[in-house]
Amino acid sequence: MSKKIIFMGTPLFAVPILKSLYQNGYPISVVYTQPPQKSQRGQKINKSPIQGISETLNIDFRTPETLKDNQEEYQYLKEMNADLAIVVAYGQIIPKNFLNIAKFGFINIHASLLPKWRGAAPVQRAIMNGDKKIGVSIMKIEEKLDSGPVLVSKEIELDQNVTHGEIEKKLSITGANLLIQSLKLIESGDPKFIDQDNSQATYAKKIDKNEAKIDWKIDANKVLAHIHGLSPSPGAWFEFEHERFKVLRAKLSSENGKSGYVLDENLIIGCGSNAIQILEIQRQGKNKQTAKDFLLGKKISKGTILS
Repeated sequence: MSKKIIFMGTPLFAVPILKSLYQNGYPISVVYTQPPQKSQRGQKINKSPIQGISETLNIDFRTPETLKDNQEEYQYLKEMNADLAIVVAYGQIIPKNFLNIAKFGFINIHASLLPKWRGAAPVQRAIMNGDKKIGVSIMKIEEKLDSGPVLVSKEIELDQNVTHGEIEKKLSITGANLLIQSLKLIESGDPKFIDQDNSQATYAKKIDKNEAKIDWKIDANKVLAHIHGLSPSPGAWFEFEHERFKVLRAKLSSENGKSGYVLDENLIIGCGSNAIQILEIQRQGKNKQTAKDFLLGKKISKGTILS
């Protein structure tokens, strides 16, 4: 089965999974990833993390703008006569006509316990929702988004003090190990894919930068979940003296006070109920800092109201 594998992925989350395939001796015939993106000022071209690791490992890669109505890519993959396609956060919908060009079809590594949190931002939404657990599912791709039958999944505990960036790294390693287990099941010739219960499906819509502003009027637990769900990117933020500050890590505090008010000299901020203490913060255009180091250079005094 493992003679010809197509890999499709783009972000850092997919890198350990591609590396694991390579290190376990699964030959990758071609990698598909999103095209390089220009930086905001157009001064730099940013390759995807998967393009970077493909170049390092000397694996052929392709970066089409889209697969939709793309006859050239369809013919290229069809003529490859691949055994399996593996998709990990590729960032494009795989057209229906592509799904039959590999002998064993297309499988997807998705960072949720399906059918919960189908869609683009499962880890962020799970954290922001205050979920107590999260996981990875390996499923067969069907035409409808993240709806295909699941082969294997693995659950892990979700701690309220863990950020999106940290939990995503952990899930990526989990997914890499789970994929190798799945490939062995497929190679055995008797993989058991189990249909999802569509009535239990929830959707993790893409994070909109407009929802990143911190609402100090809500409960402290929800503020904390909002901060950690959006850390490190795009980063939950507040405004002070006409400047935005991203909060990258915080913890619950036993203090109480008005929402949005700075309650002491250690960046404890009142919420709708209870409070949070900022632990890591980032000024615009600067590197992240601990709150302690930040306060050496920028005072936000007790009694200040944050917007």
